[in-house]
Amino acid sequence: MNFTKTTEQDSNYNHLEKMSVSELLSNINSEDKIVPLAVEKALPQIEILVNHVVEKLQNGGRLFYIGAGTSGRLGILDASECPPTFGVSHDLVIGLIAGGDTAIRKAVEFAEDSTTDGWEDLQNYDISTKDVVVGIAASGTTPYVIHALKTCNENDILTGCITCNQKSPLSLTAKIPIEVIVGPEFVTGSSRMKAGTAQKLVLNMITTTTMIKLGHIKGNKMVDMQLSNNKLVERGTKMIMNELHISKEEAKQLLITYKSVREAIKNYKNGN
Repeated sequence: MNFTKTTEQDSNYNHLEKMSVSELLSNINSEDKIVPLAVEKALPQIEILVNHVVEKLQNGGRLFYIGAGTSGRLGILDASECPPTFGVSHDLVIGLIAGGDTAIRKAVEFAEDSTTDGWEDLQNYDISTKDVVVGIAASGTTPYVIHALKTCNENDILTGCITCNQKSPLSLTAKIPIEVIVGPEFVTGSSRMKAGTAQKLVLNMITTTTMIKLGHIKGNKMVDMQLSNNKLVERGTKMIMNELHISKEEAKQLLITYKSVREAIKNYKNGN
């Protein structure tokens, strides 16, 4: 089936090399403003996927992101930030990239063209019907991603996708497709720009909303965050001070004792 790849269409701007730095920055910014409006149009699709993700994770399942290049890196970024932000296991949200971990930093030639590696990568994690797999591909044509989702469908594993082209092969494969149509890139075909930004915004929405619904936020605070550096210890101390109306010294001591904002507050209120 033929479809139009708007992500590959010619830029609305030409002679970029003749523009001043000011013009380049202004024009890139103008294009970037399109992205949140395009994401807004996809909110109904995002809501459907998030509801399914929440249900799967509540029932012991996991969320997998699978992609190649920029898309794969964005999935890994989002997955890797869930444990420190929300205090969840590293096994709850998992990002996979064509070509393996080497491809996070350096492109692995033709890795995205494999029709078998994606499913094999998922099998390494004992993927099952309890899980949900979200394919990420700006073009919507990446074989590594599409064939992984096809095999998931054949094995009754729920599939979603994030793409920036309408009616792409990936959209037609995923059970719950999210299409964020941002149009041609400022530099023709450079989908790390608007398309990558759109994907990042959607990924933020998926995991943040899911983790809130799973109870990892209290009020608007990251009460389950990992205390992995001084900045976060300071933030945690302030949370405890504000919640319990106690001194900074007492709050910090509670945090050191219980190693968790949530546990510190709970134990203090219980008189422990």
